[in-house]
Order: sequence, then C-alpha cells, then structure tokens
Amino acid sequence: SLLGQEAAQVGSGRALSPRDMAFPTYREHGVAWCRGVDPTKLLALFRGVSHGGWDPAGHNFHLYTIVIGAQTLHATGYAMGIQRDGLVGENGEAAIVYFGDGATSQGDVNEAFIWASVFNAPVVFFCQNNQWAISEPLERQSRIPLYQRARGFGFPGVRVDGNDVFACLAVTRKALQAAREGQGPTLIEAFPYRMGAHTTTDDPTRYRLAAELEAWKLKDPIERVKAYLVRSGLADSAFFAGVEADAAALGRHVRESCLAMPDPQPLAIFDNVYAEPNARLEAEREQFAAYLDSFEDQEQEAAR
Repeated sequence: SLLGQEAAQVGSGRALSPRDMAFPTYREHGVAWCRGVDPTKLLALFRGVSHGGWDPAGHNFHLYTIVIGAQTLHATGYAMGIQRDGLVGENGEAAIVYFGDGATSQGDVNEAFIWASVFNAPVVFFCQNNQWAISEPLERQSRIPLYQRARGFGFPGVRVDGNDVFACLAVTRKALQAAREGQGPTLIEAFPYRMGAHTTTDDPTRYRLAAELEAWKLKDPIERVKAYLVRSGLADSAFFAGVEADAAALGRHVRESCLAMPDPQPLAIFDNVYAEPNARLEAEREQFAAYLDSFEDQEQEAAR
C-alpha cells in the first residue's frame, strides 16, 4: 500500500534522530523499517493477532493509526510534552506525524495545526499527497496547494518532490532541526503518487486513467535512486544483486512468519490495556472467561 511512496517515507525516516518520535498512519512501512520495526510485527496487526507487537518506546515509532487524522493530535500532544519536559533546545527532541492528502480535510488535523502553532510545539507534519483520497482527487479537497495551508495557521509550509529520496531527507532534516531548536512546527507536503489500490477492496481503474498511472511509473522513486547510483558510480551490478538477495530473504522471512503466526488466546484481549490493575477490566475479564467456560460445559454435557 506504500507503492510509489517509498522515497517520501525512507527519506523522512532517515532524517529522524534516535530520540525523535514518529506517529504513522497505517501504511508507513518504510518509516517503520527505518526505525527498526520487524515487518512481521506490522502484519500481525493486519492479521488481527496482535494489538501492536512492538514496544513504541523501543523504536520511537508509535502504533499504526486507523482513525484518519487522529495521530496528528497524538503527535502534537507528545510534542507539547517534549516542551514541558525541557527537551527543546540544543540536542533537543521532536515529533513527526504522517498523514495523507485526504486526512487534511479532517477536523483533527486542523485542530492539531492550531494547537501546534499556538504552543510552538516541536512537531513536523508530513503530508504524503499521493493525489488520491481513495477515489477523490486533490482538486475536490483543496483550492490551494496543501503546503500553503500552514501559512493560515502561522507556521511554515514547504512542498518537496516525494519521489526524490534525497530531497525528502534534506527537507525533513531541516524541519526537524528547527523543531528541536524551538522554532515550532513545519508542514511538509511530499508529492508522490499512489501506484496501487487504496485498500484490498479498492479498484482504482474505476476513477483514474491508466495513462496517469503510466506517467507516474516513469518517475518511480526506486528506479530513480537506482539510476542516480549507477550514473554517479556509487553502485555496481554486484551491489544491486546483493540488494535483490536481501529483499528475497526478507520476503521469505515475512511470508513464513505470517503463516506461522498463532491465533491469540481469547483472554489476551485484556492484556496491556492499562499500566496498573483496573477493577472494571478485571471484572470484564472474569465475565468473558466464564462465557468461554460455558462452551466447554455445554460440550461436556453433550458428550454425556
């Protein structure tokens, strides 16, 4: 689901310092890779066998967010916490939050812009404008370029070529450094293109032209950086063969791990809900356990 958005994600992901915190949507697989999250942990969420099998603090990469735009408020609140902990300034910290062009129409995103601006929060808003919010093109969402919206909220906005990994790296580095130093938020609008379907139930041929897709394929971010490496003499055929071998090995690891994922125990849904014991949660656990036991009692009765 991130096909076509690899440069925006990896470029910005590599700009993060170890202490910066990233808040993703549900397709920031490239950012997760940069933060050291095993891809199988992500797919456990999609399979419904995990609530989030990685420690966000261990990777400074928050859990995937399905509610469109909600993560912008999470990131802004986290960034305000950085402020209050006195971690802005030299060697400071910052937060970055990812969202799509469609999310900019959500109230949560605009509320986050207001809070971040008024409190000068150290957060970078990274919008991957992949041209389509499911079936809605950009012109049905905004009458101006999205990065220009930042001006109305009182902080800078910039558009970057979302297919240029080095441009995304440079722009994000600058915005994060400004945030860490106390200069407040920045809105980055990366301009890639969603090559595939929005979801597994989506059929993009119903709302966009094949010619449009073919035109953007010529700007494929992976082929673009590959051409740069070859042209600059920074990589040869042996290097690319090694990359392909690593990718194939990772693919096998992911497939085998997904097939081997066990279904969780039903009562595991109550684990890791609160940091401390909670009487109401324990009561609900006991009720659900009794409900599950009732099936065993019925089977034993039927056997007799």
